[in-house]
Amino acid sequence: MTIKWVKSDPLVMNGEPFCYGSRLTVRNVLEMRANGLPPRDIQIQNPELRLVGIAEAFRYAGEHRSRYVDFFDADGHIDGPGFNSDEVAALPEHLRDLPGIVLSTPEPAGA
Repeated sequence: MTIKWVKSDPLVMNGEPFCYGSRLTVRNVLEMRANGLPPRDIQIQNPELRLVGIAEAFRYAGEHRSRYVDFFDADGHIDGPGFNSDEVAALPEHLRDLPGIVLSTPEPAGA
């Protein structure tokens, strides 16, 4: 069985896209990231979430930027910490090559 990690149903959460197995919307996950929580901390605070589900929420936001425009910075990256490279290596392949969306962008040299 394939899990659809982000779902949208007009009868659930007023149609706001939400994370499978939780009552958290993609917007909630983006708000936590924008407030400085890395994915591992988001999962710790919401144990019903899986790291792959969090990554899929980030990917969903990246594919629907107009809906989540407030969470993207000027260079197109989602605000706040994403996954580090070790965590990304454990994710499914389709989520690995999304720098600034799933993968945190490295700090510029000298920062």
